[in-house]
Amino acid sequence: MTIENNVSLKPFNTFGIDAKATSYCNISTVEQLKNILASQHTNPLFILGGGSNMLLTKDIEALVLHINLKGLTIVNETDNKVTVKAMAGENWHEFVLWCLEQNYGGIENLSLIPGNVGTAPIQNIGAYGVELKDVFVSCEAIHIKSQQLKTFTKKDCNFDYRESVFKQDLKSQYIITSVNFELTKTNHRLHMDYGAIKDQLNVFNIAEPTIRHISKAVIAIRQSKLPDPKDIGNSGSFFKNPIISKDEFETLNDNFPDIPSYQISDKEVKIPAGWLIEKAGFKGKRFNDYGVHKEQALVLVNYGNAKGKDIFELAKLLQKTIKRIFNIEIETEVNII
Repeated sequence: MTIENNVSLKPFNTFGIDAKATSYCNISTVEQLKNILASQHTNPLFILGGGSNMLLTKDIEALVLHINLKGLTIVNETDNKVTVKAMAGENWHEFVLWCLEQNYGGIENLSLIPGNVGTAPIQNIGAYGVELKDVFVSCEAIHIKSQQLKTFTKKDCNFDYRESVFKQDLKSQYIITSVNFELTKTNHRLHMDYGAIKDQLNVFNIAEPTIRHISKAVIAIRQSKLPDPKDIGNSGSFFKNPIISKDEFETLNDNFPDIPSYQISDKEVKIPAGWLIEKAGFKGKRFNDYGVHKEQALVLVNYGNAKGKDIFELAKLLQKTIKRIFNIEIETEVNII
């Protein structure tokens, strides 16, 4: 375990922002993590996972702990279900593909989401009608100050839309080291009603889809809309889809009859933030080395050497404009550092 000084974080964040870390340490075991937390408890720390859900607007004047814990384990298994323990440093999409190879169902709709397993519960990642909480059993996390390992149940995590206790009451207090998932082995429940999954399956001429077909469809849809961070720096969806009351929606619908929506309860409706941004005229707009993606307005991009603070200013401009036009506040899904 080596601590390096003055390290560029450009390779470790999907936006490709060239921010510097005062010091950096790669963590590959839980014991290493405990030891460095104990020895560095008086120094400022910054916890880095897959680097896919953050925008660096400045250098990190702290010791960056890069969580690269690896391993997949079968914890429990019956004829119909299996509980898999995945370590925090496992790449999320590679984990999904591994599950598909084993014919384990439940997370195929979450294919191609960037990032690592350990950060997935923090954000309660979700896509195409499925959220992490739907398959979540528990996670283990180390308390940063005491170095004690604690198990969090689904109830403990207080999951909500792109929210969890780790973003709220326990923010910056714990580091997730592993996550347990309950997945199906037989009688998989297929989620095909959200988005364009059925249309994509028709393109593939698939009449009786499997979980692998669902994953293939989701990957095709995402690749058609979302830029690969290896080609264009981005962090996927930059904003949350806003949830408004049905009364607010009816007022909006009078003024914007083409506004899409998803009813989530008797009283609330979810509006696609990408549609709002596109309607406001920002889709595909470029400002020097950064801008709004031409295929998906929900994605802000770094075309080369943009600074994080420039992208942040663009995000604030979008928020201000959406508020002015639609009287809707859109929140960032990406963490602004």
